[in-house]
Amino acid sequence: MNDDHQLSASLEDYIEAIYNIITEKDVARGKDICKRLKVSGASVTEALRTLSRKGLINYAPYEVITMTEQGRIIAEDVIRRHNALKKFFIEVLAVDEATAEIGACRFEHTAPAEIIERMVNFSRFLEVCPRGGDELIQGFADFCTRGKPRVTCDECISQCLDNMPAHK
Repeated sequence: MNDDHQLSASLEDYIEAIYNIITEKDVARGKDICKRLKVSGASVTEALRTLSRKGLINYAPYEVITMTEQGRIIAEDVIRRHNALKKFFIEVLAVDEATAEIGACRFEHTAPAEIIERMVNFSRFLEVCPRGGDELIQGFADFCTRGKPRVTCDECISQCLDNMPAHK
């Protein structure tokens, strides 16, 4: 991403909101953005001017707002990061959905892409690893709730061995 397209956390929130509104309504208006982000009209106007100068949206006062191709690419990246983080928080860390949403909103702007990718790959690994999967994730959730595992390590290993396919 070149420097012209570097966005602050606030501008990433705006581009994400604009993308989502356009997805729902085909175009966005300043009042839609105010409502979605719970911000003033003056704040929206300033953000729209900045995003327009960066070539990410098409904006003129009192007109509908549309996205440029580059704006769409950036918005989809912000949304991808958000969704990946939220999924990781819910499925791997056993965090409730509301907390995961708040965490994803905060992390998506600051976590390096490499860390987010590693989290996504870790989630995928847990799904295919014979020692991982739903059982491991549920065991971790139970540990977080109870402060101790459901079963002993010996019992867990025994269950893993019992569930492994026999090799010929």
